[in-house]
Amino acid sequence: MSDVIYIRVSSVSQNTARQEYLQDLLPEAKSFTDKVSGKDTKRPELEALLKYVREGDIIHVHSIDRFARNVVDLRSLVTSLNAQGVSIKFHKEGLVFNANANDAMSQLMLTMLGAIGEFERELIKERQREGIELAKKEGKYKGRRKTYSIEAVREALSQTEGNKTKAAAILGCPVQTVRRVLREAQGEAVS
Repeated sequence: MSDVIYIRVSSVSQNTARQEYLQDLLPEAKSFTDKVSGKDTKRPELEALLKYVREGDIIHVHSIDRFARNVVDLRSLVTSLNAQGVSIKFHKEGLVFNANANDAMSQLMLTMLGAIGEFERELIKERQREGIELAKKEGKYKGRRKTYSIEAVREALSQTEGNKTKAAAILGCPVQTVRRVLREAQGEAVS
């Protein structure tokens, strides 16, 4: 039996500090940390954790919403892990889902708290959409940066006899963008 820690934040720029107490609590435990959205289970460190754990292991997670952000994924993960003989402990909620020993109350709590996490995620997305709409109305929202294909860059370069500055003007982008697209297409540095 071994302890395993799973830590997740939604992006690379976010800090894992509030979850790191688990590493202090269990210094010998193997730790997996994802810095990606919990919208689904396609997370590299979660996938590594699922391959790593064995019967008798206990996965320690700060809170349910760090493990999954929707009820279907949460229940599927917990059920699958429990069927393999792996237990999961959610420290913030004080819930433990032991392998092959879950009672009806634990399942109800898991579903309810998972639904709250899913609801919270939908509220965040709704607020984000509202903020973008407001910013668009105020003329502050520029949207996602436009991407340029190598074909478009080569066409602009052919029109300007290879002049990157003029090609950038045709495309409406900085000259650095033209250089980057060429560099990525060639796989080597272009001056």
